[in-house]
Amino acid sequence: MAMNGCVDLRSDTLTRPTPAMRAAMAAAEVGDDVFGEDPTVNRLERQAAETMGKAAGLFVPSGTMGNLAAVLAHCGRGDEAIVGDEAHTFYYEAGGMAALGGIQPRTLPNRPDGTLDITAVEAAVRAPNIHFPVTRLICLENTHNRCGGAVLDAAYMRSVRAVADAHGLPVHLDGARIFNAAVALGVPAATLAADADSVTFCLSKGLAAPVGSVLCGTAAFIDAARRARKQLGGGMRQAGVLAAAGLVALDTMVDRLADDHENARRLTEGLAGMRGVTPAPDAGRTNIVVAALDRDDIGVDGLVERMAAEGVRFFGVGGNRFRLVTHWEVSADDVERALAAFRRLLG
Repeated sequence: MAMNGCVDLRSDTLTRPTPAMRAAMAAAEVGDDVFGEDPTVNRLERQAAETMGKAAGLFVPSGTMGNLAAVLAHCGRGDEAIVGDEAHTFYYEAGGMAALGGIQPRTLPNRPDGTLDITAVEAAVRAPNIHFPVTRLICLENTHNRCGGAVLDAAYMRSVRAVADAHGLPVHLDGARIFNAAVALGVPAATLAADADSVTFCLSKGLAAPVGSVLCGTAAFIDAARRARKQLGGGMRQAGVLAAAGLVALDTMVDRLADDHENARRLTEGLAGMRGVTPAPDAGRTNIVVAALDRDDIGVDGLVERMAAEGVRFFGVGGNRFRLVTHWEVSADDVERALAAFRRLLG
């Protein structure tokens, strides 16, 4: 279904709550969540933690806050976190770990499949030395946004866990789209989170809830993260009206992510047949399609502008690359409409 008359492929954050979510929000039982007395929030946090195979959960307004609260709970000022140079935590979160936590990101190159080279991760762990910051954390992302929705599988997670254990380090997983990864691999999300000490996942992307993410980990870790959330201004009061939509999202919106993946696959195949367009290696495996445009007659900015005039919206993501994201409000017919517009412009 086209949104506001156009096929909007800018992001799965555009998803609007389903009728079932709106009904649940209207009927939600609420209390003061800062006091721990909102029963709907408490239920969401328990269900989220169980889904991720963790002991406890924390409802936060956004994935960015969840990631930052996690880093603040794991690290102190002057510490260092190993993170990919294309990671959302490094690229799109306004430098929060440095600006608000005094934590230095140690960036390593993300490979096209979203992974970090294991040898490089181990080499990046600082030796004890008064001149160096102290390595405290390894951060990963699944699926990987800027790597075309690439999926990190359980075997890779275990290899990072082995390095972390060898050096006594925790692992944080930015699992904003972990359910997309789980559906693509045909495994429970908990399998992909098992080797992470903490994991965030987003309710307001492909799962279509209006607001929120959940951070999961041990009970002691969540206690520390709850304090960080309060410091960041994320203590909410009668938040059950939001959490209610999150519960519906977990119950009803996970399995249907396969439809988004199929639509992304069709977009990828269509784009791959157009002159000068090269999809990223993992494009269309989940719900994100990143592609490069190499033509003399039109650049990415021009393509974005001209496609918008055709009723198809998406973003450039730097250099010659652009990104399309499918979601529950993009139908198979919308995909065909978008591809027809691309063909008119690109041949």
